[in-house]
Amino acid sequence: MANELTEHQQNLVSLVQGHELGDIIKPLIKEIHLFDSYVAGTSHLDDKSVLEKIKVGDMLSLQRENNKFDSNAIIILNDEGKKMGYVPEKDNIVFARLMDAGKLLKAKISSITQKGSFTQIGVEIYLVDL
Repeated sequence: MANELTEHQQNLVSLVQGHELGDIIKPLIKEIHLFDSYVAGTSHLDDKSVLEKIKVGDMLSLQRENNKFDSNAIIILNDEGKKMGYVPEKDNIVFARLMDAGKLLKAKISSITQKGSFTQIGVEIYLVDL
């Protein structure tokens, strides 16, 4: 049916981002630090140039992924929406449940360490809420 109602699993914060209403409620938004982790899978990226443009303090988006290897997979994306890697599988179950319940999570780069050809990226994970 063309006039069916559909349920969206989004919270208020994610609905107003990028909208003028978002600027009005921005002072009310809280970022609650949940956990320190790292970006997993950086050595398996198809486009490693994404790692050359990052810096400490950059905000990153988290997005659930339908993944046959990990039912709780969460992709970490840069500000251009390019894949940087994943929240490590050992850390993702609680975050996946929060996101599935409609909560908005973000990450912020806390450290970047070059170890030979490997780039280790530390992240702080935040719950964004009103």
